[in-house]
Amino acid sequence: MRPSRWINVAICALVSVAITSCGAGGAASRGADGKIELTVATFNEFGYEELFKAYEAAHPDVKITHRKTGQGAPHHQNLFTKLGAGAGLADVEAVEEGYLSQVMAKSDHFNDLLEIGPKDVTPDRWLKWKADAATTKDRRLIGYGTDIGPLAMCYRKDLFAEAGLPSDPDDVKRLFATWDSYFAAGDKFVAKVPGVAWFDSAAQVFHAMHNQHDVGYFDKADKLVVESNPDIRKDWTAVTGAVAKGQSAKLTAFSNEWNTGFKLGRFATTTCPSWMLGVIETQAGPENAGKWAVTDAFPNGGGNWGGSYLTVPKQSRNAAEAAALAAWLTAPEQQVKAFQAKGTFPSQIDALENRALLEDVNTYFDNVKAGALFAAQVQKVKAAAQYKGPADGQIQDNVFGPALQSVEQGKRPDEAWNTAVAEAKKIAK
Repeated sequence: MRPSRWINVAICALVSVAITSCGAGGAASRGADGKIELTVATFNEFGYEELFKAYEAAHPDVKITHRKTGQGAPHHQNLFTKLGAGAGLADVEAVEEGYLSQVMAKSDHFNDLLEIGPKDVTPDRWLKWKADAATTKDRRLIGYGTDIGPLAMCYRKDLFAEAGLPSDPDDVKRLFATWDSYFAAGDKFVAKVPGVAWFDSAAQVFHAMHNQHDVGYFDKADKLVVESNPDIRKDWTAVTGAVAKGQSAKLTAFSNEWNTGFKLGRFATTTCPSWMLGVIETQAGPENAGKWAVTDAFPNGGGNWGGSYLTVPKQSRNAAEAAALAAWLTAPEQQVKAFQAKGTFPSQIDALENRALLEDVNTYFDNVKAGALFAAQVQKVKAAAQYKGPADGQIQDNVFGPALQSVEQGKRPDEAWNTAVAEAKKIAK
């Protein structure tokens, strides 16, 4: 890695539609057509496609290339491989919260956005816990917060009615009051609707439960606490018990089979962080419009699952321009537009109070005011988000996800647990 040469950038004015890009430490690097070429690497759905067009229209001298990966794991694997190689990264790299701790451990390879970014873009624009997570111990800001994932529950109204369960969003809240009531409702459902599961994936439910706890896979001293954290084992027991009773559709999230499961009605509920609305609409298709509903309730209160950051690696040849683009993409106005496009929920305080957000109606989900619903769910998220230690994302995606899938495929829960603990220890070394 070459040392940062970006110093004392000129103040850039951030307005609702455009940012003036500022050079730093010399003229910007341009392509053969004379334009500043910026690459942005994201995964899943950030809702940026139309925003890129708007930015280019407002900045005729900028050309944006979007590298989009279907899932988070391969995106982050590529990020860390190229980080180690010292070349090949995009000017703006998205980082999901589960992998943020690995980026923070290598923070010297990323630009301090307080130094190179627009000077009026300060951490107090974001929810405090969102900005704090991307701030190093020496107060360097490594990432601009994009979305967050306040949790609600999504369910099939028609399948609930078929099972004799309440189907109105207000009436179903009691079913989702606690995890005990949720799994009890699942027992009633599978007894009434043969061939349809209560939930899509054991891993999806487990991860949502896990994210509610103060302490996760690691403590704040970066010590692996999988065995000593009783909440993890309690969640494991509850979820695998539901699997044994036939509540799981046994699908791997984001697989082709899982996508098809939405379209064919293979399951009745799914844990629903705000970004899941876009996934459901895409996968269930227009033929299922109005069948899916979302309610402002979540077992045991609420929580956050997911959310990302935009970083600018020091590999970038146009770091200041990249920071300006990242600042614009994460500004309140753009966060609201991204939500309207793909359901990625804003993390900036002004965006959470934006009338367009609060009045936004999702026609696919029976005309629910989804913006207002998830804004209310944000208030249920604890002031301090769960600490994500080293390799947290790897343990979630590569250890507990597969371990729970093995239980769904017939492995004994205690054997799968022992395997998960052993694999987590290998990763955490």
